[in-house]
Amino acid sequence: MAGPGPGRSARALQRRCPQGPAGDFLSGALHTKCKSRSSLVYKESEFTEAGREKSIGSSDFQKSLKNWDCFDDEQDYFCGSSGLEENSIICSEIDAIQNTAIYTGAGLTLPSHLAANTQENTDQIINHGLLRKIVHGTDAQACNRQGLIPPHISQIYDELFVIHQKLQRESSAQQEYALQLQKRERCLTEQEALFFQHEAALAKIRGVEEEVHTKIAAIKEQHEAEVKQLTEALRQITKENRRLKSSYDSLRDANDSLKKQLSDVTELNKKLEGQARKAKARLENLQLPLNSQVYELLTYLMDWISDQHLSKINTQEESHKPRVTQSSKSCTQEKCMKLLPIAAEQLQWMPYVNPKLHVPVIKFIYWSIRQLDTDTQQHTTMRSTMRRLGEDIFKGIVSKGNPHSSSEQPTESKSKSAAFFKSFCMPLRFLSTLIVLKTVKQVDYLAQAFESLRADLKTDEGKALFLEYQCVPVVLSHLKVSSTSLLSRALDGLLQMTMESGKCSLQPFLESCSNESFFQTCSVLLRSSKLDIAVLEKLCVILQKLSRIKSNKKLFEMFGLHQMFQELRRTVDPGHTFLCINLNSILLNLEFLTSNSLDSSLSTSH
Repeated sequence: MAGPGPGRSARALQRRCPQGPAGDFLSGALHTKCKSRSSLVYKESEFTEAGREKSIGSSDFQKSLKNWDCFDDEQDYFCGSSGLEENSIICSEIDAIQNTAIYTGAGLTLPSHLAANTQENTDQIINHGLLRKIVHGTDAQACNRQGLIPPHISQIYDELFVIHQKLQRESSAQQEYALQLQKRERCLTEQEALFFQHEAALAKIRGVEEEVHTKIAAIKEQHEAEVKQLTEALRQITKENRRLKSSYDSLRDANDSLKKQLSDVTELNKKLEGQARKAKARLENLQLPLNSQVYELLTYLMDWISDQHLSKINTQEESHKPRVTQSSKSCTQEKCMKLLPIAAEQLQWMPYVNPKLHVPVIKFIYWSIRQLDTDTQQHTTMRSTMRRLGEDIFKGIVSKGNPHSSSEQPTESKSKSAAFFKSFCMPLRFLSTLIVLKTVKQVDYLAQAFESLRADLKTDEGKALFLEYQCVPVVLSHLKVSSTSLLSRALDGLLQMTMESGKCSLQPFLESCSNESFFQTCSVLLRSSKLDIAVLEKLCVILQKLSRIKSNKKLFEMFGLHQMFQELRRTVDPGHTFLCINLNSILLNLEFLTSNSLDSSLSTSH
């Protein structure tokens, strides 16, 4: 239970205060304490002024004490100690009240219980300060023991000390109660938020529960309908299975009877096949001399047709030919289209034919392909035949035996082969290489074919065959920037033809290259930015040879090659000496460069 109120104790003390300056000071202090309950907000100037007034009251109190006889002997001691403690009491009071005033002056609204605590704490601070001003701690007790303080003042001090202790206990109890209230309020807030969350979750669960019940009812109805439908379907399938089982039993009986008949027919067929093989072997023995003579006759006809008709290819003046020549050419191409598949099939018989007859057959196939090469549409329709023909010629034909021979002959004598691309006969190998270049698309096959062609062109016989079979268009079709490796190999073959040899093959080769198709292909290559320096040097060597022919100047000018060479001569690295020499030689032969300018450019480069 709380003690008597602070206001009541202050009024009792006022009545007990002595008269005079000291009594006035105590009454004023107690009156100030009672008024402090009505206001919690102080300004700093007011606190300063109050402190100054208390200092003045303290000095008056000292003056009144000097008049008392009981303080005559201890006046110096009392005055000395009171001066120090009064300053500390005034400062502590001002600081405590200023802290409360600053907190309230910040515009913060305190809760009711915290405001009451603040009021009581302010009262306690004022009472404590008043008590310490009246009696200075242990010094006042010492004085009391020595009989220096009057009894009524000592009694006032004791009552003030009791009031001070009660206020401290009430303050501690109220602070603990305030903390408990804060904790309880925090718990209630958390419980309220949790309650709201649970209420929202329960509302959602109720909505989901209703939706789930609705869906379950719909699924149940759908399930019952599906079960009913599947039961009906199962009934129909069971009925159909019974019918199929009866049909299967009847078919099984029929199958057993057919198996028995098949075994009988198989035994009869084996006997007839043996008789047929024996009859066929006798017939082949009779036809073999006749077939050899027929193949020899056919090869002579193929050789004659190839030399007199198929080799006459002139693609540059087709537009100026009369209509009769055009129609005959179309007729020739149609016949070649019909004969090529048959000739490709005949390659399978080449292992059993005299090797001397292989060259006319391969020559006929080559010239037939060259005839079709002028018609792109017909060449496309024959694509599969061409591919199979090229692969057979590249790989060769290996036969496990004559299909018309008797099975009673030993196996060792049946395996024969015919090599075309890898033949030791140069005319046959050369023609096979040209066919591979015209029909095969695999890069590795083409690389081997160009290597074989380059090796054959090192000989005079190879160069003569190159001119005889008009190979420039075949090589020209592979001069493309898209395939750098094949482009370099193709130019190697043409460079071999520019080499001087015992027979006069250079001039016919240059004349075969002096046409629009060759110069157009060179123009496309020179316009490409991806052209390698090594390839450019090889191409310039060939064009340098062609620039010696005066009639080719029109072709150089027609495709703008002279302008390209002038630009190359201006931008090429002088370190590529071989290329610079060929460029200067080409421009000099075409009369686009004088000897004086050539000498000056050479001296500048050196």
